[in-house]
Amino acid sequence: MTEGSALNEEVGSPALRELLAEIDTALADAEQAFGRAGDLAALEEARIAYLGKKGRLATLNQRFGQLAADEKPLAGKQLNARKAEIVRLDAERREQLERAEIERRLEAEAVDVTLPGAAVPTGRLHPIEQTRRQVEAIFRSMGFRVTESPEVETEWVNFEALNILSDHPARDMQDTFFTDRGKVLRTHTSGNQIRTMTELEPPLAIVSTGKVYRCDSDVTHSPMFYQMEGYLVDKAISMGHLKGVLESFIHALYGAKVGTRFRPSFFPFTEPSAELDMACVFCSGSGCRVCSQTGWLEVLGCGMIHPVVLRNCGIDPEVWSGFAFGLGLDRITMLKYGIDNIRLLYENDLRFLSQF
Repeated sequence: MTEGSALNEEVGSPALRELLAEIDTALADAEQAFGRAGDLAALEEARIAYLGKKGRLATLNQRFGQLAADEKPLAGKQLNARKAEIVRLDAERREQLERAEIERRLEAEAVDVTLPGAAVPTGRLHPIEQTRRQVEAIFRSMGFRVTESPEVETEWVNFEALNILSDHPARDMQDTFFTDRGKVLRTHTSGNQIRTMTELEPPLAIVSTGKVYRCDSDVTHSPMFYQMEGYLVDKAISMGHLKGVLESFIHALYGAKVGTRFRPSFFPFTEPSAELDMACVFCSGSGCRVCSQTGWLEVLGCGMIHPVVLRNCGIDPEVWSGFAFGLGLDRITMLKYGIDNIRLLYENDLRFLSQF
């Protein structure tokens, strides 16, 4: 028989004995409730039911007003003793449940360190970016410096300064994306030539890469594509220097055996002008859809910088001369990897991109 039970029979008024009995019952019920709690949430509900502000012990404490003054200390002592026991039971059960939860998590999250590691897919450079870095490295090895320029240009930088006058077909709306008055999405990276030659004194050897925009779309053209502009300004520069630089570039990128040819062409900003072709990589020169049955693919346009362009940049063409060339990095990439449709470079299909 517990101490509380003995007191219930020996002392006090019926109200006191009834209260003490209920205090003992609350302890027994709390012990069972805590034992039934299968997790911490259920245990917290049981704790609130017995120890909360509106819990069972708080309700019993409110009945002290029914007791005589000399009975309240005895009832308070018994209530505090049972409360302390319930708090101990709660802490003990909480420790058991927390330990069980830790063991469950350790078992569920166990890692077998003897198993081989899981392969984590890693990112890689886009084929155009791979080509850009390789091309820039080739020209750096020949003494060229890499610079950048804005994608939105003034019409002066993009056209007039390059000797592309207002009546030139390239100024027509079907070829150029116009933005605000006097501004365009650059149609070539040649604007970098104007900016650099205006700001720096020759001699200069520069290449610049970036996005350009034109109203053009088929298997070998895209309305947005990547281009590289290169130019060299010094004294006594000739077409021989231009040919030597470009053939060295093509052989460094595609191999010493690749066939090349220069043929006359026209560009407003170069005089004389030429285009560099290489043997078609898809048909080995026999003729196919990509090369329009000619056996050759256009790689880039080039020529000697027009004296008007030099004068527009404040450079005396009687003292200085230079050459310039422009190539599409997309096309260079297609030729390098044997890609026959430029759209593949921009569809973001990982099955295609993961091959590079």
